[in-house]
This record gives sequence, structure tokens and C-alpha cells, in this order.
Amino acid sequence: MAAEDLHARLDREPGTISVFTGHLGAPPTWTRQAEATHYAASTMKLAVLAALHRAAEAGHLDLDTPVEVDNVFTSARPDAPPYSCRRAYDNDAAVWDHLGGRASLRWLAERMIVRSSNLATNLIIEHVGLPAVAEVWRLAGAQHSVTGRGIEDFAAREAGISNLATAADLAALLSAVATGATRPGPVASPAGCVAMLDVLCAQQIRQDIAEGLPDGTRLAHKNGWVRGVRHGAAVVYPADAEAYLLVVCTTVGKDQTDVDARQLVADVSRQVWRARHDLSVLISSSPG
Repeated sequence: MAAEDLHARLDREPGTISVFTGHLGAPPTWTRQAEATHYAASTMKLAVLAALHRAAEAGHLDLDTPVEVDNVFTSARPDAPPYSCRRAYDNDAAVWDHLGGRASLRWLAERMIVRSSNLATNLIIEHVGLPAVAEVWRLAGAQHSVTGRGIEDFAAREAGISNLATAADLAALLSAVATGATRPGPVASPAGCVAMLDVLCAQQIRQDIAEGLPDGTRLAHKNGWVRGVRHGAAVVYPADAEAYLLVVCTTVGKDQTDVDARQLVADVSRQVWRARHDLSVLISSSPG
């Protein structure tokens, strides 16, 4: 698929398709509606991960101290009762198997990323607090992204409290973590950034962006999806080219199947991979 064909393909898609790509530490090569807000789905877990590492570095908690694994959480809506999340809507049975027991925050953070555990995510938010997650977005330079509530906090959702993300903001956060692994950055220490990248590279749900890459390609990524929404955010590390950022956010409506949305993100990833030696070729006919 030529670059022009990719642009035309995205123009034909319903809803909003946002793309941000470029090399690490450099201005973006190609953006498409990168400032448009989308429901964040599980990409919000990137900011939760960074907030946890910042809290550990500040001495507010110990990543290796076991904590209670329960399913009762504080709603972001002040007048609402505590809420719980549902096992049937989680991707990771391992955390639920610890319900009523204890587990370390480090292990919970790993499950939050590699299996996108909702229960682990809510447990970590309880320990770090939503203001700490908001601070991560601020430090990364995010302009529009908000993590306003935990997962399945329906009372907060009904009050209009949501989790939003843009392709540009997700790229800014991933860039801060990736470049922060080699020099001090705004989000966490180099050691903390290395630890986060290791977890992101251990992702077991290799869909979306990963499906557009050759087998074995190293990438640090997190995806997220609900009906009508499919996102992928990654740092890709080719063996024969510079590392690059790729974020694709899609809100295409509930009539679009999950298979179609996954294929769309994979197709964008495949085209960017083919241009990895010279991402400027993607600029041709770009809608901006």
C-alpha cells in the first residue's frame, strides 16, 4: 500500500482516525487528527504505570511490598458509594485468582500492562490516587488527555467523568518514558523508565500495531479497546533503523467490527514499518 493509498483509505473510514508517528526525540513526521480526543480505553494504563513508578521513587510506597487484593474501589464521583469491577470483562484471570489474598504492586503493574488487567489497574489507582495520574499527563506535556476515573466506575461515568486520550498525548508520554531511559526526563528516573519499558516490551496481547510488524520485532506498547474504539500506542525498535513512535487511535462507531478495527490499526502500522528508513515518505498527500 503506497502512502497515498493509506491516506485515501483513512479518508474513507467512518468516525475519527488519529495517527502520530515520528522518530524518538524528533518532531513528528506525520500526524492525522492527532489532537482529537478519544475515549482512552486501556491506553490510560500507561499513565497509571508511570504514576506508580513516580510514587515509588518519591518513597510513598514500595513496589515489592504485598498489598491486599480486593474488589472495592473509591468512586471518582464524591457522593457515590464504592464500586467493583467485573471478572467477566477482564483479560487476566491471574489477578482475580489472588482476590482475598496479597500481591506486590510491581506484579500488579506487570499484569496491568501485559494482560491489561482491569482489577490490577483499579488497585494501583487506589494506592497512587488519580491526582498522581493527572500529574503524569502534565509532566509529559499532554494537552487534552484525562484519567478521571477507574475502570467500571459507572457512577462517575454517569456524572460525565471520563478517561480521554489523544494520539499526540499518548506519543508524548511514551516518548518521555523511552527517552527517559537514557537521560533524566520529566516523568521518572532512568531506572524507572527502563523498568516501564521492560514491562511494555513484555506485552502479551500482541495485536493492533504489533500485527503490522514482522514477527520478533521489539516494541514497547499498550493497546486498548471497547466496542467502537480501538487504539495502539508503541515505541517500535527496528534492528535496521532508528526507533520510532506510532500511535493510532480509532473511534469508528459501534457498527465497525473489532476485527475491522484491528486490521485498520495493523495496516497503518505495516505502512509505517515499510517507511521506517525514511518516514518522510508518509507526508505525501497527508491530510495533516
